[in-house]
Amino acid sequence: MTQLLEEAIKQIKQLPETEQDIIARFILKALETNLVEKNLSIIDEGDTWTEEDQLEITSFSLQYAASIFPESEFIPWISGYYKC
Repeated sequence: MTQLLEEAIKQIKQLPETEQDIIARFILKALETNLVEKNLSIIDEGDTWTEEDQLEITSFSLQYAASIFPESEFIPWISGYYKC
């Protein structure tokens, strides 16, 4: 099954982007229909944050902050020297 899937992906990547988009939408629609029939959902619509959610958003936030602030730049609120 994996070889078949890999070959299909290779063939699809050779198509123009518009055709790739059509195929992608078709696959997503089929998956969505299948999930609806099984009464499943891709999206967690819960309004609570799991510990994993909190760790992911913290990690993302720290990575983003590190990307926009050079290491040499002093960031007072992170270092604990910021006083209100």
